[in-house]
Amino acid sequence: MPNILITGGAGYIGSHTVHYLISQEIKPSNIFVFDNLVYGHKEFLPMDINFIEGDLLNKTQINSVFEENKIDYVIHFAAYAYVGESMKNPGKYFENNIVGGLNLLEAMLNGGCKKIIFSSTCATYGIPNENPISEKCIQKPINPYGESKLMFEKILEWYSKIYDVKSVRLRYFNACGSGFGIGELHDPETHLIPLVLQAAKGFREYISIFGDDYKTKDGTCIRDYIHVIDLADAHYKALTLLDNEEFKTDFFNLGTGVGVSVKDIIETSKRVTGIDFSVKIEKRREGDPDELIADPKKANSTLNWKAKYDIEKIIQDAWNWEKRLII
Repeated sequence: MPNILITGGAGYIGSHTVHYLISQEIKPSNIFVFDNLVYGHKEFLPMDINFIEGDLLNKTQINSVFEENKIDYVIHFAAYAYVGESMKNPGKYFENNIVGGLNLLEAMLNGGCKKIIFSSTCATYGIPNENPISEKCIQKPINPYGESKLMFEKILEWYSKIYDVKSVRLRYFNACGSGFGIGELHDPETHLIPLVLQAAKGFREYISIFGDDYKTKDGTCIRDYIHVIDLADAHYKALTLLDNEEFKTDFFNLGTGVGVSVKDIIETSKRVTGIDFSVKIEKRREGDPDELIADPKKANSTLNWKAKYDIEKIIQDAWNWEKRLII
């Protein structure tokens, strides 16, 4: 059985993907997780996984992974991903997300590995010129985080042309939910659903809605929320695509194609939890588009992938996880 290296595999999406691959009968002995544990949680991983603590900015560490192990595929999650922080410290994002990625690619070439799945983002589109957002939409990031992801996508294009590195680029919309007894545990937490559920738990005095005068059905921003297990399944399906002899490189938007407003999230969370928590309307945040919804048709047809879980299931699973945390 081939070996898979998962960078950032102790993070939120990475750790769920590790568990999902094992559920699809990939042996733990064939999975190698490389993570610096800055944001990852080693305790989220199976005990029998091959875990290597290391940083992609350290060339010696990542090269040794390929020198000591035969790696056939790479799933590359490792990145900094806070949009606000990237606006304050862009150098941190360009160094980690691009230089670290280049170190990974060079180590892959040195180790004879030429298949990679890249964890990208809908942030590469910036404020889109169409909704739902297809892969034909112009990529024009509005923050260094999105720019760093787009730059690495372009690097992968060149490595495909020059070195014949096969790559699948997966542009996520709003990842959420939980499974396998693990879930979101960010510090700081910036994602809407865990913040709302923290308000339900009483960890927050209220949940803020930043603007209720958008051009949407209820005045609040609309986003495409996708279950983390659905994302993990897309990575599993992408492994098959990399095995196609004629395949070179491609990119896919991963979303449900269904828009959900901030108020929808709050009302669904109140219904799921049975708790009526406080909500406060505040001023808009700069740069928040009215609506961001994926057009997943390309992933549906080419990857043979489709999101299975709706917002009710997402919030129920996220709540089951939140209830396990200390109250």
